[in-house]
Amino acid sequence: MDTFVPLKFLAQLALPPASLAIGLVVAGVLVLAGLRRLARLVMVLAIAELLLLSLPPVADALLASLQDQARVEAKAAPACCYDAIVVLGGGIGPAQPPHVPEPHLTDSADRIWHAARLYHRGLAPRIIVSGGGDGEMTEAEAMRLFLTDLGVPSQAIVIEGASLNTIENIRQVRTLVKDGRVALVTSASHMPRAMRLARIAGLNVAAFPTDWGPPADGRAVWEEWIPSLSALSVSTIALVEILANAFDRRGESLAP
Repeated sequence: MDTFVPLKFLAQLALPPASLAIGLVVAGVLVLAGLRRLARLVMVLAIAELLLLSLPPVADALLASLQDQARVEAKAAPACCYDAIVVLGGGIGPAQPPHVPEPHLTDSADRIWHAARLYHRGLAPRIIVSGGGDGEMTEAEAMRLFLTDLGVPSQAIVIEGASLNTIENIRQVRTLVKDGRVALVTSASHMPRAMRLARIAGLNVAAFPTDWGPPADGRAVWEEWIPSLSALSVSTIALVEILANAFDRRGESLAP
């Protein structure tokens, strides 16, 4: 049984804003049951989680724990030469006509731009774009369109449009590259988990992270302790990666 969907669902429920809504519902049930003290505790915990993860210093600390690992991996990556640059999905949304007539870039679109720059630098002769989808256009096909607009020849792009998550990305890429040297491109926050899975799969892989979070130095002092939606988003993304790296054992199925 594929546990990807239930695990993703549970992760979303455990984090704000879903966890706040669940906490309020549970607290309401406890009040009706006469357990007012327990209800207050549940409400306080739900609100505290939301506020804590919305603080910029908390978001910075969670993200730094991942980006520091990505920097170590990037520093260890040889400057050349690779059989393929592999771009993991997540940087672009495919077109969904008629409502979304063109592909649209996401917050992780740096992945595609970085891959194009590496290709033009001569790092590898081809780019493998990995990402599926249920619509008329897969994410891999959307990435191909963007890469060609960035000057990458169409014949240098290999489409892997069957995968729906990182584990499937790595499995499909292994089929394509076999023992070839791979330059892996993904967001810095995602790189530790992606590299762990790639190594379990036996890929000859090196890390080329991108999509780095901005440094705290760019914020005013008074912004440090004001909860913000952007900090909550960063905290949530980082926590999902940290928890998946620590507890998700589905990647063990990649072992040769």
